[in-house]
Amino acid sequence: MQHELIQLPYAYDALEPYLSRETLSYHYGKHHAGYVTKLNALLVQSKFSDMSLIGIVMMSEGTIFNNAAQVFNHDMYWHSMSPKETDFSIELEVAISQSFGTIEEFKKMFNEKAISHFGSGWIWLSGDKNGKLLIETTVNADNPLRHGNTPLLTCDLWEHAYYIDYRNARADYMEKWWKLVNWEYVSNKFYDYNKK
Repeated sequence: MQHELIQLPYAYDALEPYLSRETLSYHYGKHHAGYVTKLNALLVQSKFSDMSLIGIVMMSEGTIFNNAAQVFNHDMYWHSMSPKETDFSIELEVAISQSFGTIEEFKKMFNEKAISHFGSGWIWLSGDKNGKLLIETTVNADNPLRHGNTPLLTCDLWEHAYYIDYRNARADYMEKWWKLVNWEYVSNKFYDYNKK
């Protein structure tokens, strides 16, 4: 089974001025595309060759896992953003408020955890098996699926996600990133999570 690079849900310049055409060109066109190409090469004649992407993420280790998880993580990252303003469902707003206080308190906690995360990785809003919402960071390619949780929203904390536009100022990147969050997508993920 060949895995394909997803189509970017918007034009390269659609997220400006918060993320530039140059950033998306390199991040999606080079980094993300590179993970897909490397994964397909690694899967040739491997026991994972006929598995779905999520199956590979859950079952593999090492280089295959790193590339498969980075494909999954980036797929979700692009969908977690939108060039148009979106809004969250009432159900998601209530769940976030119950878990973190208010939407603004949730954003503050999310930012603090993202900014304090050491090195490369990802930050997630996820749900556990008991229906509890969590803010969690993972290192390198790791993601909540590997820990029994359901990812609902993610932001890429690798420097290639923001260095062109913000240099090493991850805090500035996080502040602007909220202007891009696709709450409609997150609300749909939350709806599916609640149906489980």
